[in-house]
Amino acid sequence: MFAEERKSKIAQMIKEGKSVKVNELAKLFGVSESTIRRDLNELESLGIVKRTHGGAVNNFATTFELSFAEKEDRFAKEKEYIGKLAAKYIEDGDTIILDSGTTTQYIARNIKAKNVIVITNSVNIANELSNREDIEVIVTGGVIRSKTKALVGDITQSTLKQFRCDKAFIAANGVSIEFGVTTPTHLEAAVKRTMIENAKEVFLVADSSKFGQVTFALICPVDRLNYIITDKMDEKQKQEFKALGVEVITE
Repeated sequence: MFAEERKSKIAQMIKEGKSVKVNELAKLFGVSESTIRRDLNELESLGIVKRTHGGAVNNFATTFELSFAEKEDRFAKEKEYIGKLAAKYIEDGDTIILDSGTTTQYIARNIKAKNVIVITNSVNIANELSNREDIEVIVTGGVIRSKTKALVGDITQSTLKQFRCDKAFIAANGVSIEFGVTTPTHLEAAVKRTMIENAKEVFLVADSSKFGQVTFALICPVDRLNYIITDKMDEKQKQEFKALGVEVITE
């Protein structure tokens, strides 16, 4: 494979939201790690990617945000798997916060526990749970973001601050040990931080495409999480999170 063709394929992988690591790319293309580093450096000089420790992320991804409908179509099977897995950690009588998002909506659909109180800033999740007589739903109020159907702003945060919950299930667009847990908009990041501050345990729910990605607004450092629930992760990466006190759950 010619160098230009290899770089083009790498750029396409990153554009599609895939996390790329130098060692993995070297194996994939059958070249040395130093060759891949040169490729990534050239792509960064062209403004196509942003180098990170051990790999690269999409340079255009920091503020770009898909709509809720577009997100629903991406990694749907993985999100459904994560939603079912996360729902198992909700127990009878729990008070929980469900962040807005396509992955958290799958959690709402799969809650089996009884007498649960759910606080959410998601219009879609509120509607999803509105017919469940065994679940009390508290909607935060706030300004609706049309793109994500999330409620944000001072009203949203003020409502969240009135409660102390057992568990918070938080969604994100990027997860990086170096750069933390991120999302494209500062308004949603602020709401997510408030959710985290008012829960005893924090679960991040994110499909494997989100790891190694970095977007504009910091939600929290990785070590502020208690658990990460995802569809897959290699053992080495799990140990990196474990060293920060974060348990990774994949099954």
